[in-house]
Amino acid sequence: MRSISLIRSILTVGGWTLLSRGAGFARDMMLAAYLGAGPVADAFNVAFSLPNMFRRFFAEGAFNMAFVPMYAKKLEAGEDANGFARDAFNGMAAILMVFSVLGTLAMPWLVYAMASGFAGDARYELAVLYGQIGFCYIMFISLVALLSGVLNAHGHFTEAGFVPVLMNLIFIAAMLLASQTGWDMGMTLAWTVPVTGIAQLGFTWIAARRLGFSFTPRWPKITPELKRLAYIAAPAVLAGGVVQINLLVGRQVASYTEGAVSWLVYADRLYQLPLGVVGIAIGTVLLPDLSRRLRAGDEAGSRESFNRGTEFALALTLPAAAALITIAVPLTSVLYQRGAFGAVDATNTALALAIYGAGLPAFVLHKVFQPLYYAREDSRSPFHFAIVSMVVNAAIAVGLMPLIGFAAAALATTVAAWAMAFQLWFGTRKMGDAARFDTRFRSRVPRAVAASIAMALALYLGQLGLAETLVNPTWRYASLALLITLGSLVYFSFGATIGAFRLGDFRRNLRR
Repeated sequence: MRSISLIRSILTVGGWTLLSRGAGFARDMMLAAYLGAGPVADAFNVAFSLPNMFRRFFAEGAFNMAFVPMYAKKLEAGEDANGFARDAFNGMAAILMVFSVLGTLAMPWLVYAMASGFAGDARYELAVLYGQIGFCYIMFISLVALLSGVLNAHGHFTEAGFVPVLMNLIFIAAMLLASQTGWDMGMTLAWTVPVTGIAQLGFTWIAARRLGFSFTPRWPKITPELKRLAYIAAPAVLAGGVVQINLLVGRQVASYTEGAVSWLVYADRLYQLPLGVVGIAIGTVLLPDLSRRLRAGDEAGSRESFNRGTEFALALTLPAAAALITIAVPLTSVLYQRGAFGAVDATNTALALAIYGAGLPAFVLHKVFQPLYYAREDSRSPFHFAIVSMVVNAAIAVGLMPLIGFAAAALATTVAAWAMAFQLWFGTRKMGDAARFDTRFRSRVPRAVAASIAMALALYLGQLGLAETLVNPTWRYASLALLITLGSLVYFSFGATIGAFRLGDFRRNLRR
């Protein structure tokens, strides 16, 4: 029953993430049609990535990895968990207000650090302007992440899951309004960024209050618990900073080729679909679950949660990776190629997508392994691993840039992701049985690999058979849907036949 509850929670988060990614696809398809991969698109993508980059290690990537285990353990022990959360909220709000002001003032230097290849052309001035308008988003979305962590720790995943859906819906509405009224599309998108942040914070604030949690802004108090939180979070912040340095290196490499920043962003959006639905959902659910079990001394339950979460993740991620590699060109051409987004843009985006696809299992394994460390309040080991990953990323991106151009950025990201995954796995040896793969896992995962290979072969042959209809404006959507359906049928039927999983498990969990 424990594993069933875990999978049910994963499916709840994953379902909302899937809806968010679906809305995100609609947003990105509109963005590609209106802006293509030109200067305005490059400038907006860099400007929007700045608050999101800092958010990932200030809030979601680092602060929450330290905050959620401490909060969950206080809940388990019957201590004042909500008082601790209020102090953390006020402390984070104070820091982020100062950081938002400093970041806005330093925007010319931040844009140069992110994309020095923009210097001397229109992209630089636009990116600075868009960045100054939208950088305050980091404050709103980081506080949203903290409130979401509280909601998740109490098992309320739906409210937090709707937050990214809301963002994408607001962006879609803004683009439609700009198209109808003739507003400048770049400026409309830039101003939409802070608007979405305010809306997301308001929504999660109300959701928290309805569940009985009060977060009243006050002057922050430096309590012993906050000092311990800072002590645990500091290495995680540094680790998150290292990951973002990898992103900076990739953006720098891409910025020297016009359109490459946008190609990488559009490819990133596609592989983020399975990563978000599976990896982030599992990480979101697994961290508070492991924290509670370890607090209660439930080693057997911890191992069961870890194994079933990892098994479920790979059962869905391995075929997704195979599909992204095999049918990258049909995916990008059908989904993005229209309006200002041409055939060259689609081809280059497909190249980046295939490379990212090869790293998808590694990215998901990060989300599965990291909770094993953070649930034990060990944020230092992931930091050390991230340093090694950063060196690998920089060496490949910079070293191969003269040879393969912007693709070096995607390749570096993928190789560094596998280096990080291997280190995270290797480091679990000292954690005992709770971090060991059980017999069922070791039996099923190789079979899922075999089923994914069979699916990739079917997709390749299907792609050849549907070559003409995939480029036909009338039939391309139906052809892509048919191709995906074919791959899914092959994977699930062959996988069930060889024992990679039981179809009844999927049906039962989806019903629940």
